[in-house]
Amino acid sequence: QVQLVESGGGLVQAGGSLRLSCAVSGRTFSSYAMAWFRQAPGKEREFVATIYWSSGNTVYAGSVKGRFTISRDNAKNTVYLQMNSLKPEDTAVYYCSARQLPSTRYDYWGQGTQVTVSS
Repeated sequence: QVQLVESGGGLVQAGGSLRLSCAVSGRTFSSYAMAWFRQAPGKEREFVATIYWSSGNTVYAGSVKGRFTISRDNAKNTVYLQMNSLKPEDTAVYYCSARQLPSTRYDYWGQGTQVTVSS
């Protein structure tokens, strides 16, 4: 069974940094794309960043490009989201997700981790 477990959220001041982790298990993810999404109160869930596990290629939402970095550690089966220069508008629950290529549907989701950025 596929499991995604996020950690690393918390409270940080504007301009600060956090690193989120997503531990994945249950299968080999070499044919998967991993992604981070976020959902702020009263808003729809939005895409943040994705990484193709095999190639390491990445794609970012415009709102986080240049501030956030997605990466993966093959040995630890973990995906990271390094978040720098955080803004209050980055406050949200962050979710890790996975989709098996070539599908465009994200079938697997973690439970989410809260990130709060104070001004």
